Amino acid sequence: MKSETKLWLEYADENYKSSIVLLESHLYNPCLQNIQQTCEKSLKSIFIEYGIKLQKTHNINTLVNILAENKIFVDVSEDEINLIDSIYMTSKYPLGSVLADFEPDENICKECINISEKLLESVQNIFK
Repeated sequence: MKSETKLWLEYADENYKSSIVLLESHLYNPCLQNIQQTCEKSLKSIFIEYGIKLQKTHNINTLVNILAENKIFVDVSEDEINLIDSIYMTSKYPLGSVLADFEPDENICKECINISEKLLESVQNIFK
């Protein structure tokens, strides 16, 4: 594994661990921000490792689709991708509710943490 790839995965893991601490502190928006960053950095580590041009996007769907075009698949469903993509902008800025149909709370954070954990593990398994 390239050293830069490893660094991206370390940052992703730090975001994942941060999301858990933030959830325990009932800080739901920052928790969701760190969850999104876990997913984004995990996926971008694959770009680094395989020499795929790094995309300047925060959109998880876009990243997953580019990887699929390169025959690289991660364990994440379309619904999970859509949920993670829905939390990016609105968890960073006060533009209204983070989620169209929900207020950020412990349950949605736990659901998103589970998605990010599964995705991070899926990416780590690609490098084994």
